Amino acid sequence: MTTSSKYMTVRSKAYSFLVSKKAIIVSLALFIAVIVIFILSTGIGSVYITPIQVIRSIFGSGEDSNMMIVRSLRLPRIVIAVLVGAALAVAGALLQGVIRNPLASPDTVGITGGATLGAVSFFYFFSDKISIHLLPVFAVAGAFAAALIVYVLSWKQGVTPLRLVLIGIGFSAAMSALSYMMMISGPIILANQSMTFMTGSVYGVSWAKSVIPLLPWIVVLLPLMFVYSRHINIQEFGEDIARSVGSHVQRQRFLLLIFSVALAGAAVAFGGAIGFIGLMGPHIARKLVGPSFGALLPVSALMGAIVLLVADLIGRTIFTPLDIPAGVFTACIGAPFFVYLLYRTRNR
Repeated sequence: MTTSSKYMTVRSKAYSFLVSKKAIIVSLALFIAVIVIFILSTGIGSVYITPIQVIRSIFGSGEDSNMMIVRSLRLPRIVIAVLVGAALAVAGALLQGVIRNPLASPDTVGITGGATLGAVSFFYFFSDKISIHLLPVFAVAGAFAAALIVYVLSWKQGVTPLRLVLIGIGFSAAMSALSYMMMISGPIILANQSMTFMTGSVYGVSWAKSVIPLLPWIVVLLPLMFVYSRHINIQEFGEDIARSVGSHVQRQRFLLLIFSVALAGAAVAFGGAIGFIGLMGPHIARKLVGPSFGALLPVSALMGAIVLLVADLIGRTIFTPLDIPAGVFTACIGAPFFVYLLYRTRNR
């Protein structure tokens, strides 16, 4: 291992990594922030539980009443918020890199809308016939279908970034209309499930129905995306240079798109249509650690987790006893942020 003023190199016969010291410091600081917010958020509610009691309850040594509140009621919600926020931010970062468009995110290219339509279709046609564990399959299928249709519609002697985003926004509106049509034409229980889902909320989740089904998607897809993301750094130099160093550009780009769509679809399946985290998280991370994807992805994941944790905490505490969906607060911040980015890139 060798070090310099800004970078640290880790070498062996099988691999070599150049790691930014700034990226390590920022990642550690954000990781600590996630833990602190995680503990504070778990303790805040109609019954306040001190951070020490939260930690003891998590590890099974707290009071019985506190353990029931923490482990059964609050902890699944907090864990889902971390997983969904991280997944959406990483998916957004990869989409921005692969498409080479700073406006790209699961929301703006139609992936969230497709996943939402797939999930609402599951509620409408199959919720009382097959297992809830198949919900992410429908959401991911909807995300893939939407991504494919938007890409085809955007193609005109190539795909320009602005055309892709504008068609993605329009197609998302059409899919939202279809989702609302199914919602209002079905039974009242479907309307309740769909409305909560479409506004984006981690309310009412549980270990068995939410955390455990989502966890395999995160555990498998996030490491794969971290491994393959290094190819985006090579592609930033242009396709000719990337091919000259042995990079299979089209195959790697295709795999990264598949991973990002699958990850975003799975996140939407259990967190609902929570908007703009996939747009904001990567941009904040890029300001903190730069454009290199080796540092950008983990920092984006941590920023996404922080944004959704804070949004959910505000939503369930600021208007007590009402529980406002977290998606409302991410949209309040994300919509002006998107308009700013659209204005900044208007001449591209």
